[in-house]
Amino acid sequence: MSQMSWPLLSLVTFLPLVGVLFILFAKGEDEAADRYARYAALWTTIGTFLLSLLIPLNFNSAEPGFQLVEAHDWMGGLAHYRMGIDGISMPLLLLTTFLMPICILASWYVTKRVREYMIAFLVLETLMIGVFCALDLVLFYVFFEAGLIPMFLIIGIWGGQRRVYASFKFFLYTLLGSVLMLLAIIAMYWHAETTDIATLVANPTAFPADMQKWLWLAFFASFAVKMPMWPVHTWLPDAHVEAPTAGSVILAAILLKMGGYGFLRFSLPMFPDASLYFQNFIYVLSVIAIVYTSLVALMQEDIKKLIAYSSVAHMGFVTMGIFSMTRQGIDGAMFQMVSHGLVSGALFLSVGVIYDRMHTREIAAYGGLVHRMPIYAAVFMLFTMANVGLPGTSGFVGEFMTLLGTFQQNSWVAFFATTGVILSAGYALWLYARVIFGKLEKPELGWMPDMTRREFAVMAPLVLLTVFFGVYPAPILDTVGASVENLMKSLQFAAQHLPDIAPAIAMK
Repeated sequence: MSQMSWPLLSLVTFLPLVGVLFILFAKGEDEAADRYARYAALWTTIGTFLLSLLIPLNFNSAEPGFQLVEAHDWMGGLAHYRMGIDGISMPLLLLTTFLMPICILASWYVTKRVREYMIAFLVLETLMIGVFCALDLVLFYVFFEAGLIPMFLIIGIWGGQRRVYASFKFFLYTLLGSVLMLLAIIAMYWHAETTDIATLVANPTAFPADMQKWLWLAFFASFAVKMPMWPVHTWLPDAHVEAPTAGSVILAAILLKMGGYGFLRFSLPMFPDASLYFQNFIYVLSVIAIVYTSLVALMQEDIKKLIAYSSVAHMGFVTMGIFSMTRQGIDGAMFQMVSHGLVSGALFLSVGVIYDRMHTREIAAYGGLVHRMPIYAAVFMLFTMANVGLPGTSGFVGEFMTLLGTFQQNSWVAFFATTGVILSAGYALWLYARVIFGKLEKPELGWMPDMTRREFAVMAPLVLLTVFFGVYPAPILDTVGASVENLMKSLQFAAQHLPDIAPAIAMK
């Protein structure tokens, strides 16, 4: 592990709270205070993103271990503060800091309790970054659980008509699974006498095989809900539909990825025997998620709900790739998480553009928008194609690699998952055709203006990265490469000490 002389990760993690303090103590009339809050949140998130760019500049992608490590013990060693990143966590951290200014800029239309809204997003940013930097089990749990609170408020206060129902459903689903994870963390401390993640990751045989299964199930209960996996996915469509646009972006782009990150950080390296034992179980759930939720998406009448079910299907590719336990599968899962964060976030922003004009998400309310909004039609088409997995967009790389890695282990699973690619083309193109093409027959659509400068500024970075990573995926794959290779070596080491899993660990 490499350490820095100054706490870069802590600065990046807690800088958004400086913006919170500024908003709290800023004086002025209601309109002036709201304006200060917007600009304070925007410049704070931009500053956090710019500061986070120092992380890859000080990161050695050839080194597989944790880097930029910060370690402090308090209260006589009872409380541990350990932060660090590796190739698995850094892309997700940068995705978080990159998307937050976009979300703040997309929230310029919010007029109700603006100060509280911006504070909730800034606090949420700190907690999300903390999840990807924490190197202590208890610290990770604190960041992981505390993130529920601001998102609960964002949905419950600034959401749609059924916002209270959706926010409580989101909160209770995710809290229940995380309680089991807390019990598992306590059991791990009693057995290993440490909560240091780096120490536990470095010893894949720290827990006996029978204990691994119970610990794996406890962590699975939390991460499966977070992703979410079928059948514990039902909270997601309600949360997406009722959340404000920026809330939907963060929910799809970042919070869902915490489940996949958890599988890579905890389940595979710490419980390799149990991960293999439940491999077929994950395959079944992943294939059902890919096929079933794609079919459900075809039946939706609400644009947001269709995209929400699409997210569940795409997360099925992530879990399938992770538990293929192959280099290509895990690389593809990491790439898919980053790509889906960009594409799904952009799709929800695209819905927000027309919702701000028409105040409805019903597919039937639209049609022929290409005649009034040609720029919007072009942008929406790009992200629709990326969601389908068109070659040349980032959506293709992740799906192809997860399928390739899974095919090496189980060709039938890869075959059935591939049908999800066909179904995704069905619901995505059907949605696009209904909303964008056709005659402009509805009179209320005749006045709709094309994208404003602010809306285009929000979309432009996402357009560029979606195409860039689709054509040149090396920056992400090179970043995660050494850490994924180290994870594969950890699985192989476990295979040598646990003979019953040796035949099934891919030595590739």
